[in-house]
Amino acid sequence: MAAAAANLAGRPGVRVVVIGDPGTGKSSLVVAVATEQFPENVPKVMPHTRLPADYFPDRVPITIVDTSSSPEQKPKLIAECQAADAVVLTYACDRLSTLDRLSSYWLPELRRIQLKAPVIVVGCKLDLRDDQQNSLEQTMAPIMQSFREIETCIECSALRQIQVPEVFYYAQKAVLHPTAPLFDQEAQSLKPRCVRALKRIFILCDHDRDGALSDVELNDFQVRCFSAPLQPTEISGVKRVVQEKMPEGVNDSGLTLTGFLFLHALFIEKGRLETTWTVLRKFGYDNEIKLRDEFIPTSVKRAPDQTVELTNEVIDYLKGIFNMFDIDNDEALLPSELDDLFSTAPENPWTSDLYKDCAERNVLGGLSLEGFLSKWTLMTLLDPANSFANLVYVGYSGDFNSAFTITRKRRVDRKKQQTQRNVFQCYVFGPKGSGKTALLQSFLGRQPSDALPTNSDRFAANTVELSDGNRKTLVLREIPEGDVRSLLNNKESLAPCDAAVFVYDSCDEFSWQRARDLLVQVASHGENTGYEVPCLIVAAKDDLDQSPVALQESTRVSQDMGIETPIPISVKLKDLNNIFCRIVHAAQRPHLSIPETEAGKTRRQYRQLLNRSLMVVSVGAAIGVVGVAAYRVYAARRNSSS
Repeated sequence: MAAAAANLAGRPGVRVVVIGDPGTGKSSLVVAVATEQFPENVPKVMPHTRLPADYFPDRVPITIVDTSSSPEQKPKLIAECQAADAVVLTYACDRLSTLDRLSSYWLPELRRIQLKAPVIVVGCKLDLRDDQQNSLEQTMAPIMQSFREIETCIECSALRQIQVPEVFYYAQKAVLHPTAPLFDQEAQSLKPRCVRALKRIFILCDHDRDGALSDVELNDFQVRCFSAPLQPTEISGVKRVVQEKMPEGVNDSGLTLTGFLFLHALFIEKGRLETTWTVLRKFGYDNEIKLRDEFIPTSVKRAPDQTVELTNEVIDYLKGIFNMFDIDNDEALLPSELDDLFSTAPENPWTSDLYKDCAERNVLGGLSLEGFLSKWTLMTLLDPANSFANLVYVGYSGDFNSAFTITRKRRVDRKKQQTQRNVFQCYVFGPKGSGKTALLQSFLGRQPSDALPTNSDRFAANTVELSDGNRKTLVLREIPEGDVRSLLNNKESLAPCDAAVFVYDSCDEFSWQRARDLLVQVASHGENTGYEVPCLIVAAKDDLDQSPVALQESTRVSQDMGIETPIPISVKLKDLNNIFCRIVHAAQRPHLSIPETEAGKTRRQYRQLLNRSLMVVSVGAAIGVVGVAAYRVYAARRNSSS
């Protein structure tokens, strides 16, 4: 396997900034690489120097920026470093004081300015080096141990033209083929994200799905990545090397995943990072070892009140991989099985707080098929691009339009008085302690005490079977009382909401007052923005003594605002009064159950009055026009008769 000589990194150029103490040979190094000669007279700071694209095999031009280390030029030096793709840090081999300054000044200073670029440490004036000095490896080992940002070290001589091009080759290589994303220097092993990407590539190349790359599959892989076939003797040689070092890396069918990963670790250890990077880039990966934007759309064009849902094609695909990874056939995916399913993605997308506790699990923590599909549905609703990316990572080969459907605008649904959606999002409002979290937990078949603490929004996603036998997915989003104001500061915050529920503690009058205030705020926001939402009031904790005032007032307010009277529930007694079906029914009829505030009523009455006035004016004008026409006819007849 050999690296292809092409700009697979997709970079227009590499900017290398040269820094170091005065007199260490910075400018001479720049002149020597550009002219292949040692300069007799060197300016203090060289102008920007460009090495053409064909200077190195990767065919990426290099711009070299020389710098001054004088104190008055320090702001400019810092600015250049922060704009650099790579930094060459020089010391003089004949002046040990400049070597000491690497650790005492330069490297700590680069950390202080939070340099992100790789650092190449270069010992200049190799021709003046004392033979009694320690080797480069002995000299640099402790420094590299303390400063992991150093990509590599090299010594050179501008006078003798020794390893001058190599300095900038390694600088370019550190940018185009960086070590850090691939390999953990301390552990001396491939990094997890690199392993995941290579595993996905292995699976894609294992066409017969037998867990090994046959000679034919290996050759296809080689041609795809490097545009050159492998000879049978070369394939035998590759497998022999693997088998000698790692017997389980080869079996009767060919090269196993273990052997494939071992080969790439071997390439990296031998400094052939370009080989692994060529493979990754041929399969669409970027420097963060994620699929590039051309493979994964980063945004989905849709109106604020349109949502994204999974198609039946993708649902069938997800059912298939669920069964594939349900190794013990218990109709649930354990955490370990889920980790295996997502082992070809950069990371498991469901380890974040947002997804960790959002679907129904069994007593062993396993995810049922419905829970599995509910999580995918939620991820598609909240972040379609991320959902599609993970579909691709787990092997889905269709395009975005095959995977997802974009729903009709909710405003259109209201006009047509029906919706075609299969997924409904319901915002759950209410004061603290009213029972919001308990409602979400009951939707997932769990006790309120089972809720995990979270600093982010809490979601619950599950399927709801309706009276007609149809099943819809309902997503409940709990809105903490303290977050309501910031939520409503966004004009489009209610656009993705299909229904809203207002929960209050039915034995606490103050809890009702707060819930009422929240209802009025949300209803007003909907009226002002055009994103009105069907609303329901939920009287929680129905198993406790009720507050007569809260009951009376909540009934009156619901009637005044034109919505259903409060729905009593008791999570403790598991008497939920069919609340989740009722939420879905409200969302399915987007033109009903929309609360009307006093201000909204006034505006509606004004519009009705205005419309009547316009109608009267229109009728009057029509009568006037008819009258004028009749008079003209009469006058014409009179004139003709006379």
